[in-house]
Amino acid sequence: MPRQDKRAETDPPRHRVPGARFGHLEAGVEELAGEMAAGRLTARRLTAAYLARIGALDRDGPRINSVIELNPQALEIAGSLDRERKTSGARGPLHGIPVLLKDNIATGDRMSTSAGSLALDGIGATRDAHLVARLRDAGAVILGKTNLSEWANIRSTRSTSGWSARGGLTRNPYALDRNTSGSSSGSAAAIAANFAAVAVGTETDGSIVSPASINGLVGLKPTVGLVSRDGVIPISHTQDTAGPMTRSVADAALLLAAIAGPDPRDGATAEAEPADYRNELDAKRLRGARLGVVRSELRRHPGVDAAFEAALAKLRARGAVLIDPVELDLGESAEEAELEVLLYELKADLPAWLAEFAPHAPISTLADVIAWNERHAAEELPWFGQELFEQAQSRGDLSESTYREALGSCRRAARDEGIDKAIAQHDLDALVAPTGGPAWLSDLVNGDHYGGSFSKPAAVAGYPHLTVPSGFLHGLPVGLSFVGPRWSEPLLLGLGFAYEQATRARRAPTFAPTLP
Repeated sequence: MPRQDKRAETDPPRHRVPGARFGHLEAGVEELAGEMAAGRLTARRLTAAYLARIGALDRDGPRINSVIELNPQALEIAGSLDRERKTSGARGPLHGIPVLLKDNIATGDRMSTSAGSLALDGIGATRDAHLVARLRDAGAVILGKTNLSEWANIRSTRSTSGWSARGGLTRNPYALDRNTSGSSSGSAAAIAANFAAVAVGTETDGSIVSPASINGLVGLKPTVGLVSRDGVIPISHTQDTAGPMTRSVADAALLLAAIAGPDPRDGATAEAEPADYRNELDAKRLRGARLGVVRSELRRHPGVDAAFEAALAKLRARGAVLIDPVELDLGESAEEAELEVLLYELKADLPAWLAEFAPHAPISTLADVIAWNERHAAEELPWFGQELFEQAQSRGDLSESTYREALGSCRRAARDEGIDKAIAQHDLDALVAPTGGPAWLSDLVNGDHYGGSFSKPAAVAGYPHLTVPSGFLHGLPVGLSFVGPRWSEPLLLGLGFAYEQATRARRAPTFAPTLP
């Protein structure tokens, strides 16, 4: 019998990768910054290389369809930063580094901020979101906007993640017929495919960590209030946050340091303190760490279960103390309460964003969006409807007891009786679980069919959640989650870095048309 290749069950299938001559494949921020500091690379050349790769692989070739709009000023900005480097030095590690932004983050430039909706196509925001201003101050090159699940996936219960009327369907670079998850679909696929150094996504519940896991990335959903929500098209002021989507934990730490911090426009950031999260990155950080193993996410997929057991073995080998199992079950009532909170807050928060950032748009309320979609149903509603929008429109204001009771129920279930209780009861540093299942086949007719997700506890609590690549199932990535209490980003990044260094599980995609 021929010898079996033991790599076949864990590594992605090998294909001829289009654009293989790209000189910066898998390059991280520090590597690129070092090349620029040494004079071997310029921001303009790097920006041009990413733009060429997007043209070859996103707009052409396998057509990943992850970038919804390119910044027409990107090369000009990069050139200006090169001149600044020569005259006064670099502003920091992000000086001249191309960054992609999810298209629900306001940029006061020549690009639209649309949430993937045709109602906002061509509508430029009145100013930058706070996090965008911080990125510009850090010297980053805003390369473009990424596609997303339209309106961050709050429109329909049977939507297909990664689809928007303005941007179409984003494809998974590991297998083009597979889904990217969402709603930060384009950010995930673009960084997995090396279309920029790093990207910013947003999450209300799962929209950073799920697509990051499914696209073989590091994704960090910060504590709500660490990164300003200013300028982000809202679903829920209780749960919304922006966060890094990167190919390494080190890059996530760098990007988080750039976008995190207090903002007078967002009262939730009053306690946010700027930090250099790179100081927490220690390959020995797992030694002695007490990690609670959440097994309620198992038994959804045998391959995910096996990958999780292998991850636990690696954590033990690196000195972690595993408390196994730890119970963490929010229950169906918390899920229902979360939806109530999201529906109420969407109706209340969206008009305020439109009034400030898009006063010249043809819509100003959620009712306007619903009516606009009905008038343009052929383009906006060809595959699924807007029943969640309609449910939200039927809600009252935030003074209603139904909303207040749902909000209280969420906080008790996710914080008091959930993450806080589990960590205190077992004296834990963090919780670990599989982030979710592998990518499913995209199906615009029937919508998504998830394979499980560990996003809800941290999302409902407003606490941080880090996912790190953990391996592959038949060529499709899966991730390992680290969840901690409020403001525990430094610890989670340290734990995630140690696990990443022990496993080196990330592999670049091969743009396979389908699985073998």
